[in-house]
Amino acid sequence: MPTVIPIEADTHIEWAGFRGDEPVFALADGIAVIGGENPRRLELANGLTAIAADAEGGLVAGGEDGAVRRLGADGKIVTVRDKSGKWVDAVACGPSGVVAISAGRKVEVVQGEKCLREYECERSIEGMAFAPKGLRLALARYNGAELLWINSAAPAQFLEWKGAHLGVTFSPDGKYVVTTMQENALHGWRLIDNRHMRMTGYPAKVSSISWSAKGHWLASSGAPAAIVWPFSGKDGPMGKPPKELGAMGRILVTQVACHPREDIVAIGYEDGMIAAVRIADEKVVVLRRGGAGPIAALGWDAAGRNLAFGSGAGDAGIVDMTA
Repeated sequence: MPTVIPIEADTHIEWAGFRGDEPVFALADGIAVIGGENPRRLELANGLTAIAADAEGGLVAGGEDGAVRRLGADGKIVTVRDKSGKWVDAVACGPSGVVAISAGRKVEVVQGEKCLREYECERSIEGMAFAPKGLRLALARYNGAELLWINSAAPAQFLEWKGAHLGVTFSPDGKYVVTTMQENALHGWRLIDNRHMRMTGYPAKVSSISWSAKGHWLASSGAPAAIVWPFSGKDGPMGKPPKELGAMGRILVTQVACHPREDIVAIGYEDGMIAAVRIADEKVVVLRRGGAGPIAALGWDAAGRNLAFGSGAGDAGIVDMTA
């Protein structure tokens, strides 16, 4: 039976996950709470405005003063970019220490002290994501998304769809780009031919999405169940209904996190409940009955044995799946 280890956080949690075997919770005030028993606290940002995990086991965060810092796998904090005075809107991490930083309509892609590319959109950049190989960067903006080559001055490819696009992700195989929208919907493009993929019907805005380990499924929040779209065929989810997993009456799903190795989805709810659902047979295991505030962050360790969580009210902890 899974056990829950509580962590003292005290304020809204923006990110929860692991650096190696060690849990990390990033708070809205910019403090990182690190470790389970006797956790230590480090200042990661001056008012956290953006955060992303990197491929090396670290965490990159931007703050209200424009500074961007990395919490490395060794536990040390280093400065990626000094204060700029401009609020950091989004950060994204690529391979080999590459970081993209956006403020307003401008994005800067850096690697160490080297600037790989600067670019200015026609609209403000709301979200960013690197392609699996790290050579392209997707930018979510009003009326669509742009795909930018980071090592080339070539013009960006524009993927148009009317409306405000807030977040963006590439599929693990790099064949699809999907955005979250201000509307209660997702939108996607199949990159081989830019075919549109409409994913609608949500009663609330989608605030969380997560790809399954092999990229066959895309889980999402925004409904009284985790809405899980199939991506195993050549047409992605087009013409196929999604699975609706973990329905608990009318309680809204606020966060989803797919297991790193198996087709299992961890689901966080607006009442603080957490469940895990196996996609194949839709079997549900309740991991936590409820708590203070809606679940705002979920993250597995690399082995999928522990799940870190945090709520909008500062309720945090670790679900030990091996107990």
